[in-house]
Amino acid sequence: MAIRAFLLCIILFSSSYTSFALYEDQVGLMDWHQQYIGKVKKAVFQTQKAGRKRVVVSTEENAIAALDLRHGEIFWRQILGDNDVIDEIDIALGKYVVTLSSGGSVLRAWNLPDGQMVWESFLLGSKPSRSLLLTPTNFGADKDNVILAYGNGCLHAVSSIDGDILWKKELAENGIDVQHLVHPEESDTIYALGIGEASQFEAYVINARNGELLKHSSKGFPGGFSGDLSLPTSEKAVMLDSSESSLVSVSFVGGEIKFQEFQISDLQGYSGEAVLLPSKLAGMVAIKIDRSLLLVKLKDEGTLEVVDTVPHVEAVSDSLSFAEGQTAFGLIQQDGGKIQLSVKSSNDWKSHFLKESIEFDQQRGLVHKVFINNYVRTDRTYGFRALIVMEDHSLLLLQQGAVVWNREDALASIIDVTTSELPVQKDGVSVAKVEHNLFEWLKGHLLKLKATLMLATPDDVAAVQRIRLQSAEKSKMTRDHNGFRKLLIVLTRAGKLFALHTGDGRIVWSRLLNAFHKSGTCESPRGIKLHQWQVPHHHALDENPSVLVVGTCGHNSDAFGILSFVDAYKGEELNYLAPVHSITQVIPLPFTDSTEQRLHLIIDAEGYGHLYPRTPEAVDIFQKELGNIYWYSVDINNNLLKGHVVKKNCKEGIADDYCFESSDLWSVIFPSDSEKIIATSTRKLSEVVHTQAKVNADQDVLYKYISKNLLFLATVTPKAMGDIGSVTPEDSWLFVYLVDTITGRVLLRMSHHGCQGPVHAVFSENWVVYHYFNLRAHRYEMSVVEIYDQSRADNKDVLKLVLGKHNLSAPVSSYSRPEIMTKSQSYFFTHSVKAVAVTSTAKGITSKQLLIGTIGDQVLALDKRFLDPRRTLNPTQAEKEEGIMPLTDTLPIMPQAFVTHALKVEGLRSIIAIPAKLESTTLIFAHGVDLFFTRLAPSKTYDSLTDDFNYALLLLTIVALVISIFVTWIWSERKDLQEKWR
Repeated sequence: MAIRAFLLCIILFSSSYTSFALYEDQVGLMDWHQQYIGKVKKAVFQTQKAGRKRVVVSTEENAIAALDLRHGEIFWRQILGDNDVIDEIDIALGKYVVTLSSGGSVLRAWNLPDGQMVWESFLLGSKPSRSLLLTPTNFGADKDNVILAYGNGCLHAVSSIDGDILWKKELAENGIDVQHLVHPEESDTIYALGIGEASQFEAYVINARNGELLKHSSKGFPGGFSGDLSLPTSEKAVMLDSSESSLVSVSFVGGEIKFQEFQISDLQGYSGEAVLLPSKLAGMVAIKIDRSLLLVKLKDEGTLEVVDTVPHVEAVSDSLSFAEGQTAFGLIQQDGGKIQLSVKSSNDWKSHFLKESIEFDQQRGLVHKVFINNYVRTDRTYGFRALIVMEDHSLLLLQQGAVVWNREDALASIIDVTTSELPVQKDGVSVAKVEHNLFEWLKGHLLKLKATLMLATPDDVAAVQRIRLQSAEKSKMTRDHNGFRKLLIVLTRAGKLFALHTGDGRIVWSRLLNAFHKSGTCESPRGIKLHQWQVPHHHALDENPSVLVVGTCGHNSDAFGILSFVDAYKGEELNYLAPVHSITQVIPLPFTDSTEQRLHLIIDAEGYGHLYPRTPEAVDIFQKELGNIYWYSVDINNNLLKGHVVKKNCKEGIADDYCFESSDLWSVIFPSDSEKIIATSTRKLSEVVHTQAKVNADQDVLYKYISKNLLFLATVTPKAMGDIGSVTPEDSWLFVYLVDTITGRVLLRMSHHGCQGPVHAVFSENWVVYHYFNLRAHRYEMSVVEIYDQSRADNKDVLKLVLGKHNLSAPVSSYSRPEIMTKSQSYFFTHSVKAVAVTSTAKGITSKQLLIGTIGDQVLALDKRFLDPRRTLNPTQAEKEEGIMPLTDTLPIMPQAFVTHALKVEGLRSIIAIPAKLESTTLIFAHGVDLFFTRLAPSKTYDSLTDDFNYALLLLTIVALVISIFVTWIWSERKDLQEKWR
């Protein structure tokens, strides 16, 4: 009886843990996924029909998206390729979103409700030119479906129904820059207006029905032209002269060109640098002088008149036609933390349709663009809403004096990522909190028990999932003992810094750095790198960690540098240095001062090294290690690889104690007529290697060649520099090198004939894996190279290794010639690759997995054992026991191996692996236009229980076992007593 009761309890316990799959109610417990679109370039509202109102936008990330005007959510979204830049966007026939991209080469129509592509047309041309799109609606009943697209020097008329090209006309001859397409109302003619090479105003008159050129007029202006032309009416254009001191009114009716010149200083006495804004205003042009806006009306006789002057204007919208004969446009004035939105009438400039002031977060910076739209109020009057694009790339909708919603789309353009530990949890919890937590704990386990016994209602199941998300403690702002909770510090292209919580992906803080604001000394600031600056340990926990943000004032190598120091917990900018010397390379040094600040050596364009922090203590620490500071540089343009060393303080002419001279140690020059550098890869400085020894199945010991100074470098022949398939296999070679960056010694050189880039590589421990294209096989390949140290060949006795009688602790010098052995193997791989990374754990014990970003914007986890160069067709029994798999020509791809499951990280750029404190687990962060975060256990969670482990059921089972043992013991005693009485 006792045995039966015990077995019954065991079956009840074990039946609750039969599956380790990811169920629907577990989604979001360990991962999160966020969708973005990027900085908006153009926007078109669609609010005419009944139903949900939306705005269609195109962005700098080459995304087309339809956003809900009520909440800002994405209805649908399409991400085009990196080389398929969206130039223009419009809505045709009220049901198609039309986009012109790739420099005017590709015209597409997308279904407005769901974003599915309806048709695609390729527009061919002979000369590069700007892209223009026009969707006229008044050609007559038989021509309402025509779309006019200009690109590559040709004007095309395309049917909006099926994308067929109706006619084509080449216009960009003799260097003419066509800037506008004009279709006068109730007319069958089209005007194409532009500027010639000799500042000639060019006007083409074209028959809209068949593309016939009716007239081509050209006329020069004595003062020349500057900038783009503005088109206030369908009959007249306005431009600035070459000195930017005069406005030129141009009449082009019927192809007859007439000029009228007006001095800007005569317009109410204004003088200064004038900028003609590209906004399309009905009957007016907008001129910006300093921060003041001049609204200049173009009269019928061609004269100009200043109708209004508005100070502190940041952005002007295009004109909006919203009623019979009524047009309006929007102005944004900004002063401190307030935005003033004004909607003025184009017909009566003194009247305001709307004027309201809105408080906003100053961390969003200045307003860059504004788009307005009208709606009908309940009292049948017209109201207006404004879509605003901010300096930090965020998107805001303003309506009725408030911010209805905002989107942080700067996160679609992340440049670099680093991590920061959260604060340690402080002691002391209130009694009320304990009682509340106890009640929630009992409630949660009661619901889980009902779910286990199949008694839970759908509301109970939803409550269980909600309690799991809340009680998982993943969103706390304190450290956890497993190291799962961290801050992801991300730098975006807008110069804005974000701290994301790894638990749920929420924004903890954000900061638009002062150092990255445009100024007179820095016209185009840009961020390039993030580094950990101060990481306090347990003896200095009172100080917050901080990060170093590195940037430059432009793209040139000699541009001034920017340094900003930011508190990782609060997001406060502690200090910034701008402008400083140029920055070409930042070298984090393995030294810290007494305040835990890490030393950094920043190399400028002239080869000088600048030490940070700029303190006497840092100099003393650096001087002690002066002869051991090496680094390398790769000059792809000159096909050059160099090694450098720090020598001494800068010469007497430079009065800077923190400046150091360097000298070249070695150089490797690749002949430009035979090889071109295309890719490099090195080991992560923070990578931990658990053991250097590797024991084979036959008890032989191999010693990994572990060196942080190894560089993987790939080159191709010059003919193979183009796209895949642009060269024959006979003319294409791929070469890979392993170079010691201390001595410049080439440890390995391999060649792949008939192969081509792009090459994506990852370097870890003693192996490197790289991905490329095989032209002969017409397939992608992945190759692996493992490096072993033969100089320790006398330490192959496993017993000596166990007892510690070996020379593994002997110092290793890069100057001693290494005796190495390499093993390599190549495999076919199905996918093209965007990014490659490798898992990383705290102690390096857990087996490795490759993290491969596929062309489908998903992340694949591939076990490193599949890329073992020792794989053979028929492995021995000992090799099978070691885990070596039989050799196959293709690497397997299993659907279960996709870390992103069914999700996509659109526009995937990079994958980052972050070690957790728990050895079995690594944290994965993938970013592109979207963000994705998850936890991965390459060798399963061998050192912990799962988050959804039912402790209540375990306790219940133990209690039941104890009770059953006690009851069966009583029964056994009674039975023994009865037998004795017999």
